[in-house]
Amino acid sequence: MDRDEILKALAHPVRIEILAKLKDPAAHFSAQTHPLDHGVCAGQFQSCGLSQSTVSAHLAALQRAGLVTTHKIGQWVFYKRDEKTIAAFLEDLGTTL
Repeated sequence: MDRDEILKALAHPVRIEILAKLKDPAAHFSAQTHPLDHGVCAGQFQSCGLSQSTVSAHLAALQRAGLVTTHKIGQWVFYKRDEKTIAAFLEDLGTTL
């Protein structure tokens, strides 16, 4: 876990919003045709008013920080929260501060 990389990723409110929506994908991405067990397809975030390039940049930052994992099926990439990393970060933050 790279605390600095995570803090950089969380410094942007859109990335926090993406993580919040990924916490309950059924509530936010019910229109997705693929099963949500795979994660949320990057294209689903465009419904949030973001361009494809903006979505890609935000998801890449979250992935670099280890906050999301990816799963590729065909041409689609699906994203899920990495709950283990998020929990470790929150525990580290709680003990450090």
